[in-house]
Amino acid sequence: MYKKIYLKPILLGLIALIFASCDKDYNELGTDFVGDEHFDILTNTVASVNAYNQKLGPIATNNLPVNALGIYDNPAFGSTKANFVTQVELSATNPTFNNTDPEEYDVNPTAIDSVILDIPYFSKLKLTNTDGSKTYELDSIYGVNESKFRLNVFQSNYYLRDLDPNQALGAQQLFYSDENNTIDSNKIPVLLNNSTDTDENEQFFFDKREHKLTTFEADGVTPVTPAPRTPPSMRLHLRNDVFTSAILNAPTGKLADNPTFKNYFRGLYFKVESTGNSGNMAMLNFRGGKITIYYNEDKKKVVSDVTSFERVNKAFALNLNGNTVSLLDNYNESVDYLNAANNTTQEASQLFLKGGQGSMAVIDIFGPDSDNNGIADEIEVIKANGWIVNEANLSFYVDKLSMSDTRSAEPNRIFLYDLTNKQVLIDYAFDGTSSANPKNNKYIFGGLIEKESVTNGRGERYKIKITNHVRNLIKNDSTNVRLGLSLTEDIRNVGFSRLKTANTNTDRAPSMSVVSPLGTILYGSSPVVPDDKRLKLEIYYTKPN
Repeated sequence: MYKKIYLKPILLGLIALIFASCDKDYNELGTDFVGDEHFDILTNTVASVNAYNQKLGPIATNNLPVNALGIYDNPAFGSTKANFVTQVELSATNPTFNNTDPEEYDVNPTAIDSVILDIPYFSKLKLTNTDGSKTYELDSIYGVNESKFRLNVFQSNYYLRDLDPNQALGAQQLFYSDENNTIDSNKIPVLLNNSTDTDENEQFFFDKREHKLTTFEADGVTPVTPAPRTPPSMRLHLRNDVFTSAILNAPTGKLADNPTFKNYFRGLYFKVESTGNSGNMAMLNFRGGKITIYYNEDKKKVVSDVTSFERVNKAFALNLNGNTVSLLDNYNESVDYLNAANNTTQEASQLFLKGGQGSMAVIDIFGPDSDNNGIADEIEVIKANGWIVNEANLSFYVDKLSMSDTRSAEPNRIFLYDLTNKQVLIDYAFDGTSSANPKNNKYIFGGLIEKESVTNGRGERYKIKITNHVRNLIKNDSTNVRLGLSLTEDIRNVGFSRLKTANTNTDRAPSMSVVSPLGTILYGSSPVVPDDKRLKLEIYYTKPN
């Protein structure tokens, strides 16, 4: 993934507290002029706004903070299949096992009991029962609840190198969302999750039940009570023979350090396949996962020149660290989505925002600059009239008819940014507000979904405040840049990911849009849209009367 955090937004963020007083009371419009008969407080909604769709195509998806896995059918957009590949690292380098030295064991060499892959789910504790068991609710799961699909885990034989030899020194190697065929053709075709329990492979689903673990005392016979319990996670048994060969019997030097190991054992490839069900898709923190090899071996003891052996249980972990790639395949895409997202020059009646290998919107405000003096004609009129801007917003109304199917999960937030320079707007930088849920930070800048005030209400609107951006255009003759609009999974992360093929509008998109598997359809700026739903720039201003 190509990720760039710009210096300018960071510096703007650092000085936000200095300037916060300029807009401390964002909603107190014109308070400085209350009781002054020489000023009128007015609203303007006729400033030009032109919005267009832009399909993105394949995009860099390496080393994202979270990754999708599964199958998601979204009636408004189509279906998406998300596979995943990750490198694996040794938890401790150059481990030693007694199986290679007969003098270190009596009869039996080191042997694996089990190999467990465990990847935590995002979950919330809902209830602790009287017997100590817990009830959880899974978060970031999309689609039909507990709908099953086939999950295959393979050993990857494709090396995810760190640096790109064809670019400047130190340039990161980019991997793109459409590279599944390359990864798949380079897998080692031995299914690792071959348990007889089909919930781990043929009939996999994201199970919200906690794990109750059976463990034993030092004698290896007496169960530990009460049995330990752990929150829900993907818990798969992997093949003992593969890890015996690859780890316990690794060739000399292959476990000496992680760079060597990652070229030797090149990682895991998670491949999903439909079984005819709708499927589920989950956002997972794969970096929080690990493979634990449980094994036993002889422990040699020498007491008074008498040698004896004791069989002991041990464990060794492999962490899912290193380079990762999210592999996305959009298929059965809806006709409406394809027609709209591929039409990048016609002013849109519907804006299709989709995460992953998806689409965004491009927005122009204040219309043309007919005299080519660098200032839009509408801004020149505002300057001439002496407007003092108190507040400026862009309000995006959800096309509730197109998004009425409850299987179409709605994104919690959209993100407006400077598309020309690929950086945040000044209103984002100046907003220091925080929330109990960090993903809702910068709530004055906005972009959070506003829902119907009923149980399980659907989305109605997203509103984004661009007061300081508009003020700069009017007062400081700032450049009237094009604006980009996308989904965001986390407003705190403002990095950008490179497109495999640049389009006429941009060569990158926000990385937190790539993370999201969701989509929403908003009303655009076309005159065919009903006036009360049409995208507008709302300016609250004060002017001399």
